[in-house]
Amino acid sequence: MPDSRFRVALTADFYDAEGRLKYPDIGLDLMRSEPHVEVTQFAVHGPEISADQLAGMNGAIVLTPRVTAASLKNSADLLALGRFGVGYDSVDVAACTAADVLLYITAGAVDHSVAEATVGWMLALTHQMRAKDKLVREARWNDRAGYMGTELRSRTLGIVGFGGIGKAVLRMLSGFGMQRALVYDPFVSAKSITDAGARPVTLDELLSAADFVSLHCPLNDKTRNLIGEKELARMKPGAWLINTARGGIVNEPALFDALKARKIAGAAIDCFETEPLVAPPKLAELENVLFAPHCIAWTDELFRDIGRAACQGMLDLAHGRPPKGLINPEVLNSPTFKAKWKRNLRSS
Repeated sequence: MPDSRFRVALTADFYDAEGRLKYPDIGLDLMRSEPHVEVTQFAVHGPEISADQLAGMNGAIVLTPRVTAASLKNSADLLALGRFGVGYDSVDVAACTAADVLLYITAGAVDHSVAEATVGWMLALTHQMRAKDKLVREARWNDRAGYMGTELRSRTLGIVGFGGIGKAVLRMLSGFGMQRALVYDPFVSAKSITDAGARPVTLDELLSAADFVSLHCPLNDKTRNLIGEKELARMKPGAWLINTARGGIVNEPALFDALKARKIAGAAIDCFETEPLVAPPKLAELENVLFAPHCIAWTDELFRDIGRAACQGMLDLAHGRPPKGLINPEVLNSPTFKAKWKRNLRSS
């Protein structure tokens, strides 16, 4: 009798050294409530998923490891990889397609949390919260007049990348009295941007006019080093750069030079060209920059929402429904994928 279980594995970085989940809720109850779904976990964590870890699996939910062509060599029963988040530059999409493996992301689940963190960083930068905290810790009360802040009121917002997160940032800032919002996204129609209350512009126009340049685009061949020496030179001396997208979008040596020379006011950086960091970055020598280890938007609510979306995608597959957020939907038309899917379908 054929095995009736639908096997879904989670990468080991969801768990601590004792095998316990690190996070309160990542939606696993959705899958555990169905007796035909078996949830397991990788035994070890590494920078790249190995082929052995995916052997016999019907699906895998991936937090941080890379997925390469070598990872997919034992994918005879593998239907999909669910990326825990919306970025997928760590996954070889072409290799997934060639192996008849769907890749989906949790589109929409991250929008509120990343937008809220972006606004929080804008306030922290303009009100010099880091410096003012340091004044108290060093008992320098009388120095406070040298650390005046500025407000978001009457400022110009620049959004690079107008997907769900960029739109959420614009909505969230609507009550702060900002003067205008500029958007650069060559893949979004001008009408969609104007309907949202912003003005579509070129990247050069945005950089020259914005008081805040907030990055919300994916990392790919076209956006790698999108913000380099020339682009930073176009920004206003009082402007701030916020990157909650991907590290490779900003050229880090160029950013260091611009910040050190005070060519821009400051920056907030959540992601880096090389992750994880094993030593403090050179940017950490500077006082006018805030950091987070690619987790500024991590909240219990975020992981709950992402997890539910990722788990629901696996349940959809188990019952013959395509998951939402597909990156390579053309795989659905592959005869070999269809045969694999039919073979691993579970009764509703």
